[in-house]
Amino acid sequence: MWGRVTEKNGRRVMLNPQRLSQAQILPVYRAVPGMPAKTLRQVMALALEQVDDCCPETLPQGLRLRHRLCEMNFAIRQAHFPTCMENLRIARRRLAFENMLLYQAGVGLMRRRGEKGYPMPLDGEIENRFWQIMPFPPTAAQRRVLGEIYQDMRQNRPMSRLVQGDVGCGKTALAFGALWAAVGCGFQCAMMAPTEILARQHWESAQKILAPLGIRCGLLLGGMRAAQRRAALAAIAGGEWQVVIGTHALLSEGVNYHRLGLVVTDEQHRFGVRQRSLLQRKGESAGAAPHVLVMSATPIPRTLALILYGDLDISVVDELPPGRTPVATRIVPEEKRADLYGFLRREIAAGRQAYIVCPLVEDSEALEDVKSATAQYQTLTAGPLAGLRVGLTYGKQSGDEKERTLNAFARGELDVLVSTTVIEVGVNVPNATLMLIENADRYGLSQLHQLRGRVGRGTAASWCFLLAEPSERLRTLTQTNDGFAIAQKDLELRGPGDLFGTRQHGEAMAGFLMDGDVRLLEETSRCLKELRENPALSQERRQVEEAAARLFHDKIRDVALN
Repeated sequence: MWGRVTEKNGRRVMLNPQRLSQAQILPVYRAVPGMPAKTLRQVMALALEQVDDCCPETLPQGLRLRHRLCEMNFAIRQAHFPTCMENLRIARRRLAFENMLLYQAGVGLMRRRGEKGYPMPLDGEIENRFWQIMPFPPTAAQRRVLGEIYQDMRQNRPMSRLVQGDVGCGKTALAFGALWAAVGCGFQCAMMAPTEILARQHWESAQKILAPLGIRCGLLLGGMRAAQRRAALAAIAGGEWQVVIGTHALLSEGVNYHRLGLVVTDEQHRFGVRQRSLLQRKGESAGAAPHVLVMSATPIPRTLALILYGDLDISVVDELPPGRTPVATRIVPEEKRADLYGFLRREIAAGRQAYIVCPLVEDSEALEDVKSATAQYQTLTAGPLAGLRVGLTYGKQSGDEKERTLNAFARGELDVLVSTTVIEVGVNVPNATLMLIENADRYGLSQLHQLRGRVGRGTAASWCFLLAEPSERLRTLTQTNDGFAIAQKDLELRGPGDLFGTRQHGEAMAGFLMDGDVRLLEETSRCLKELRENPALSQERRQVEEAAARLFHDKIRDVALN
């Protein structure tokens, strides 16, 4: 007997129970309006009788034997009507393995277009010359990754490299190293950031580091006045600006580049492959395409990065520069809130600044217990933080108002900044030593780690307080500042979507992470690597790539298999 169990009058009851003539495992499908569940199962059973005709085998036999995978028709039948739980496990493993393998193969095909790049004549000493210019010594990780970037830029195919590193690891210096080298070879470069705040910050950094080296840097933003925009477009088209820094405005109509040889995108998880490709295509000339370097501070475990960014080579900056101040992190329950505000006031009195981050912009009836930035701003300025200089910023503010608020905070004209997660990227205030995160249990661990990266950017001791009830998940943040370890824990506990602070990305990955088995990701990555590198498996590789091309035909129409 089976059915949905509920509780009624303190007793558990079964709604609409059905009796089975014999023990069996029945599939439960998503409801179809007007069709009873029993009828839907009968329809599926009839369809499965035709599975041999419509679902031919897609994976090579040798590959299946090496990885202990069942045949496709067995997998489909057992996934719908398993004869036992072990067969269901075997079927799910086969289908998940194929999904992951073909996805990775498909993404690989999308980058294999036979494109020519701009091979840059970089000598063997260029790396040492760059680090001698910098006002700080590089870490071993920075040296290694810049060497990988320069090696790519020497090739006659376009570089496609992701540089992944924790907050404060020095990724911007690596990007500037690539820009400096490309300009030295006579090319123009573009650097795209997801927000005007971050784009302006990169431009200011470039003015300090690249401009003294004779490199002319310009800024292109969507909110420019007409006269400013016309002047900027002329400077870009004529090559007056050797490095163009901006937002999505870099992709807009009317922007024409002058021998664009390198494209850099920052905070890669906020851009899609399409946006990155659009900017790259703007630089195509005579069949050659610019090199592409993308950066991400979102610490994604390497195996998952291979899936999400399979069209890119991956470099990991796994070392922080010496002197970076570790951020002490504590969980603060509601009853300790008053003490926390007292600590905050003492920090302000000592000349420091603080962030207070809220999950919502405004109060919501559906989420009564969740703090909003606007309500907290009003409550704090009238109560616990009365007399302090408190600012408010959030994503939907007008660009001018947001910029004024953030600039005021950066100049030290505000003591406390109440905000949403809009400050997650592109805000660099070394004097800010304190962060309070309201309803911390509503964020993914990786996003919390990104947020706390806004403090600890100077030499003073810094703190991050998580306002929530203690939990094993949040305690992870109190025990380590290693973003990659935190991301791995996030992946294990909550799934891949929360690595980005949203479930949407996770839904796209749901078909791959069946049963949450991250080990299968590693196995499929190794399998594809073996197919590509072992000449004896060339026929198997072709069969897998043909299957991927059929599956993703709308995205890989122009790929010629070889």
